[in-house]
Amino acid sequence: MTNEVNTEQAELLRRKKSKDEMKKQLISFSMMIVFTLISFGLVAVGTIERMYILPILFVMAIVQAGFQFYYFMHLKDRDHEMPATFIYGGVWAGFLTLAGLIVITWW
Repeated sequence: MTNEVNTEQAELLRRKKSKDEMKKQLISFSMMIVFTLISFGLVAVGTIERMYILPILFVMAIVQAGFQFYYFMHLKDRDHEMPATFIYGGVWAGFLTLAGLIVITWW
């Protein structure tokens, strides 16, 4: 009897956890679509100067990449430390490469 109750409770907990996970992914996906629409809108309007639009677009792209890594590539989950380390290391290496090229070009 207690085994059945424990199994039933575990199933209810798993379903709740799965439902919460799906809700978070849908919210993240919706926010990425909104960011994309805002980006297209900023460029399509054409009244804002380019020097203001570019930083806004880069920040929104970085936020969207964070959503991609965190939710859709499951870097928030347990036992994903090694893939996260490699991805963040690659991002860091790319940043250092770009920073080095910018320094070399400007000076």
